Amino acid sequence: MVSINPRELADGSAERLQALQNEILEAIACGEPLVSIIERLCRRVEAVAPGVICSVVTVDPERRLVALAAPSLPAHYTAAITGLPIGPDVGSCGSSIYRGEPVCVTDIANDPLWAGFKQLVLPLGLRACWSSPIRARNGLVIGSFAFYYDQVRGPDELEQRIVATCVHLCAIAIEHEEVRSRNHRLAYWDTLTGLPNRVAFNEAITRMTAELPLNFGLMLIDIDHLKAINDTMGHAAGDALIATVGARLQAVIGEATACRIGGDEFAVLLPDCNQANRIRALACSILAAVAAPLDHEGNALVPSVTIGAVLAGEDGDDSVTLRQNADFALYHAKEVRRGGYVRFSNGLRTSMTRRLQSQRDVDDALIEGRIVAYYQPVINLDTGEIAGVEALARMRMPDGRVATAGEFQEAMLDPKIAYRITGQMLAAIAADMATWSRAGVQFKHIGLNVTSADFKKGDLVQRILRTLDRVRVAPAHLVIEITEQVFMGARKDGVARTIEQLRGHGIAVALDDFGTGFASLTHLLDFPVDVIKIDRSFIAAARTGSRSSAIVEAMVGLAGRLGMKVIAEGIETTDQAEWLRAMGCHLGQGFLYAQAMPAGMVAELLQRLGPMTGTEAPPLADLTATAA
Repeated sequence: MVSINPRELADGSAERLQALQNEILEAIACGEPLVSIIERLCRRVEAVAPGVICSVVTVDPERRLVALAAPSLPAHYTAAITGLPIGPDVGSCGSSIYRGEPVCVTDIANDPLWAGFKQLVLPLGLRACWSSPIRARNGLVIGSFAFYYDQVRGPDELEQRIVATCVHLCAIAIEHEEVRSRNHRLAYWDTLTGLPNRVAFNEAITRMTAELPLNFGLMLIDIDHLKAINDTMGHAAGDALIATVGARLQAVIGEATACRIGGDEFAVLLPDCNQANRIRALACSILAAVAAPLDHEGNALVPSVTIGAVLAGEDGDDSVTLRQNADFALYHAKEVRRGGYVRFSNGLRTSMTRRLQSQRDVDDALIEGRIVAYYQPVINLDTGEIAGVEALARMRMPDGRVATAGEFQEAMLDPKIAYRITGQMLAAIAADMATWSRAGVQFKHIGLNVTSADFKKGDLVQRILRTLDRVRVAPAHLVIEITEQVFMGARKDGVARTIEQLRGHGIAVALDDFGTGFASLTHLLDFPVDVIKIDRSFIAAARTGSRSSAIVEAMVGLAGRLGMKVIAEGIETTDQAEWLRAMGCHLGQGFLYAQAMPAGMVAELLQRLGPMTGTEAPPLADLTATAA
């Protein structure tokens, strides 16, 4: 800062300039807008130095002039100079910025620097212009401070002293504004997409819910499978996908506001919207626009998003409720309509609340070790021998009651919970197998159900081998049971590779609930398994419907030709067992034989029955009538 020497200024000018300096610095410190500060500076300077007109210009990133403040010049003049590229002969200001030195033109009418621009200024009665560069702390010229005169002349000593002070004041103010703007961008804007961020979204929705009557829509949008892209192609590919989705989203929504509020999540606030068909139409446009393939370093990416939406007023009156209900709609869409659109309904809140409670209950049970393994025997239908058992997850409630898996099935939709349950079940099964082995109990195979979450994590084979190795149990005793949801919910090559590794270690793989999923035959081609388990729904309907009977016969015949074993689930009557045995199905399970039971009861059952043949085998139901 240039100090002000009162001895060099007369008539109280020093005091007035010192007061100006203090006033401007205080305005900067208080965070007043830059234009307001510079306009105040110009007016105060014009009061201190009568006979001058003050002007301040800056430059944009393309090094073009931008009129920042010139309160005593007409608006048409400042508009005319804004956008002019700086250069060595662009008036006084453009030349000063270009050269990085003061430029004093004492006679505009005859100076070549003003040859192309004098028609703008001479009609205003201005005859001279003295411009001084404004420099940032790094030395870069960021603007100019100019005095215009209505006479042919240059600056006097007082004016030189004023300008020396004001140039520094302008530099401080402009740099302070740049820092403030940069901090504002970091606070309110996403650097990857250029869209407003979560903070900006929160402020916007709070503001919109405060304006009555409520009249806007909210969409939450998730990018599908972003983690898989990051894991397989790298985060650069994931960033490219995010940026592309953000750009396409912005291009579609028009006057609506799009924000990036999370790693793979966007929000759209749609003003003046109170009609479901309008928000649905916009959602459909977004889905279509986003889906176009993009190329990243020679790799084709096909973006996909899932959308949940609410209407303010109809689906909630405050920002918290609207955001929560939009989340419910989005979660539901990801489960039942991934890559599509779902509008919130009250039933979703009820189901999601129930699911969240279920997740909390299961989480507590996992922490407290209350997830336990029960076992249901798999029977050789020809001999009555126990050919193996299937491990089924049960949750021991705080009051001692044992809940079946169906009672906490909703919690299993959370991948983290599903993964943790598999871990506890695997540990329990390994411990039970070790106990049975030490007690001399003969067992063949134990089936363990796993989920798509276990395949997505990528460490299923290592988890199994480590757990079994700790208790010295051979992997060949384990059968991994999967449903077709595993194929649908993970990368095809990853699932196939995991199945191949499991089988390579002697672990059989069974396809559970066969026939109830999508494109089962295609899956048998892409993912060879050792066992198919016919869903209980086909067994129940087979004796009353010829179509179900024909389907079961076809499944048994297909498995035989493919060299796979078949297990029929849900056998409840002797007629069903006889019919299955007659068509060539040799293995089954169901309440006809036994319900699921604790490990101790299974061990006792295995010891009491032992290998038997034909009609010598007593009905298991007689032995397990008290099983849970």
